[in-house]
Formats: sequence, structure tokens, C-alpha cells
Amino acid sequence: MSEPRMKLVVTADDFGYCPKRNQGIVESFLAGGVSSTSLLVNASAAREAADLARRHNIPIGLHANLSEGIPVCQDLQQVSTLINQRGFFHGKMGVRHVLEEGQLDLKQVELELRAQVRLFTKLTGHLPRHVDGHQHVHVLPVCEVFAHVLSDLKIPFTRVPLEKGLNSAPRLPPHIQAFHTLVENDALNAIPVFTHYGLRWPNMFLGVTTMGQNLSISNLQRALSHALVVGPSGTDGSSSLVCDPPVVTAELMVHPGYPSDAHEGGCGEGPDSFSQSADRQHELDVLTQPSLLAFYRQHRIRVCVFQDF
Repeated sequence: MSEPRMKLVVTADDFGYCPKRNQGIVESFLAGGVSSTSLLVNASAAREAADLARRHNIPIGLHANLSEGIPVCQDLQQVSTLINQRGFFHGKMGVRHVLEEGQLDLKQVELELRAQVRLFTKLTGHLPRHVDGHQHVHVLPVCEVFAHVLSDLKIPFTRVPLEKGLNSAPRLPPHIQAFHTLVENDALNAIPVFTHYGLRWPNMFLGVTTMGQNLSISNLQRALSHALVVGPSGTDGSSSLVCDPPVVTAELMVHPGYPSDAHEGGCGEGPDSFSQSADRQHELDVLTQPSLLAFYRQHRIRVCVFQDF
């Protein structure tokens, strides 16, 4: 390929969630549809996922988790502000409510994040290549804790889940639209914090408007073409990654896999409906289509990893 117009990291989230998700992510990587993955270290199949990443040389980062399952830090598993009365994280919306009420101890957040990094290193033999957040918890008003820990550990890459053109994209279910409106506001607030700590991220983020059944070759073409038109100044924090114009840097978030069995997987509470959905295999099928890779070649989109920026 000649000089690319776009360098695209395709990150498969939730590695380790269950064996079937692991299988689908590996198949996507081997087919060229995924270039990186993010590991849930408190998930039931995390050890298997780390072994698979080692076997297949899959670039792997940490999918930091404060919303689903059980904390990794043993000191926080019995009594802490991070868990509910049942001993589990507060949930995708619950952690946001606890934060709004000022009831989340940021020192405990740091303890848990460092514990997850330590477990990641134990499982994989190296520090995370990047750190993002399960259900985007890393851009909540705990983002300074995340940025401080990443800076301290010299982990330079993160995610800013701010997707341009979200409102003009194919219609999303109202609850998904509402959630990602919250996430976008959080991401905008996190940008100056991440910048202050010297973290880096791509110019563009994609993956909300192409999630589940909305993932198709035509929708990916639309989203990527829009990113190429907008160019390298895709987000207010895009200068965090320096590339010679006109190369656009982008991350596409995906969730391929095979649907979880009802009683296998998850982070301590069993698999959720998202993981059991047929949408997971739909994403796998799209990401492994040869026509997708042909589109990348035709439009000089180089699928790569964060370290290639």
C-alpha cells in the first residue's frame, strides 16, 4: 500500500468475557478484521484470553472495569465505595449515580486500577499497550485518577469515545442514544485532563453508530468516509497524536464473538444480555468479510496498532 490516508486501530473490547467471545475475537484478528484487543482482567476467561493473545501475537491492552463484576483488589471486595451490598460493582449507570452523589472514594478507584494493571501484567507478562474503560468508565469524573496512573506507569495510549456525526448516523435505540450522549459529555470533560497528563489517542473515534446490527460494510464505509473528510482535526484533543497531514488516525471499537452461553462467562455475575446477543456473531461475520479488507486497501486505510502512530 502507498502512503495511507488513514491509520486505523480496530479494537475488540471485552476480551476474556467468556470462551466464546475469546474465540470470536481471535478469529477476527486472524482474518485481519481486528488489530488490537482490550482485556477484562476480572472476567471469567481472562487467563485463557491472555494465553490466546500470547499464542497468536495479538496486541493487547487493559479494559479497565469499575462497573461490572467483582473488584480485583482483595482489600476492596468486602467493604468499599466501589461495590453494592451484594459485593459487585454498581453497574453501568449505578457507578455514575454513586459518582454524582459524591460517594465514590477516588483513592479506592486508584487502588483498584493499579490492581487491575498488576493482574494484567501477571497474565500477559507485560504492561498494557493501552488502557480504555469498560462501558467508558475511564472518562467519568474519575478520569484524573486514570490519567495519573497511566502517566505514572508510562502507558501512553487511551481512548476518547467522542464520535463525530453521531446525531446524523443511522437511528439508534433511545436508551443507547441517551447513554452515549452522557459518554460524549464525559469525554469532552476528560480531554483537557488527558492532555495535561500527556496521554495520546487517535484523531477520530468510531464504533457507536456501527455497533451490533448497525455494523455493516455500508455503515463502516459511511463512518470511515466521514472521518476522512473531517481529516486529522477530528477531536479537540487530536493534536495529542502527531502525524504528518493528511493522515487521519482513528480507532474503531468493536465487540465480535459468539453469543455467550447463559451460564458461562461474565465478571462474577454471569454473562449479560449484550454478550448473549446474536449481535456479537453479526459483528464477527462483518469483520471477517474479505470485502471489508478490500475497502480498506482501496481507500488506503492501514489497519494497525497504537504504537504505529
